[in-house]
Amino acid sequence: MASSTGRFNKQALLAAIAANLARLIFSTIRLRMNDRSGFLKNPPDGPRILVFWHNRIPAISIGFLRHYPGKHPSRKGVSVLTSPSKDGDILAGVMAHLGMGSVRGSSSRRGSTAIRELTALLESGVDLAITPDGPRGPKYSLGPGAVFLAQKTGIPIMLLHARYHSAIRLKTWDNFAIPLPFSRIDITIDPYMTINPETTDLEAERLKLETYLREEAEKSDPPA
Repeated sequence: MASSTGRFNKQALLAAIAANLARLIFSTIRLRMNDRSGFLKNPPDGPRILVFWHNRIPAISIGFLRHYPGKHPSRKGVSVLTSPSKDGDILAGVMAHLGMGSVRGSSSRRGSTAIRELTALLESGVDLAITPDGPRGPKYSLGPGAVFLAQKTGIPIMLLHARYHSAIRLKTWDNFAIPLPFSRIDITIDPYMTINPETTDLEAERLKLETYLREEAEKSDPPA
């Protein structure tokens, strides 16, 4: 029990340190928003499924902290899908410090349980954020979860893109990007997309979203 508690405290401490460091860096970032959906100025009545690549988490977090219309009566907050791993524990802790909830699950672990929890959250009006290539990739490979949820619930998908003008790219599976202090980030929010509840070819819908998201990301990524 003691060792388990020690691990928990260590992860909680790392999350707190990471969140405070992130806030410090985020405060220096120059952010440019391009909202094609109207989500920021005219928030919709119901929730949305926010979809963006795993290596864009810092950029989207900055956008959330500065522009998410949390005081609007239609918004009930954002929960983020995180993996049921030690790294996921830390990420969930960081998200909590930044004002977001979390749902633990992935395509390989707690998948069906996570789907039920995500569906319940959507039905309660909470916006959901999903990085469809996380937690282990492959990079820019869109898992089926977001498309399945959108069809099952009728909730529109909102695609988000981010361009880092200057960032450190880690040697991880997705080249996770950390923006440099005082650098600029451009975030684009696309118009809402719905999945036809009658469609029987979810793979075609998944592939369409994956191709579009990947092409937009690769336009702004540095040369390999």
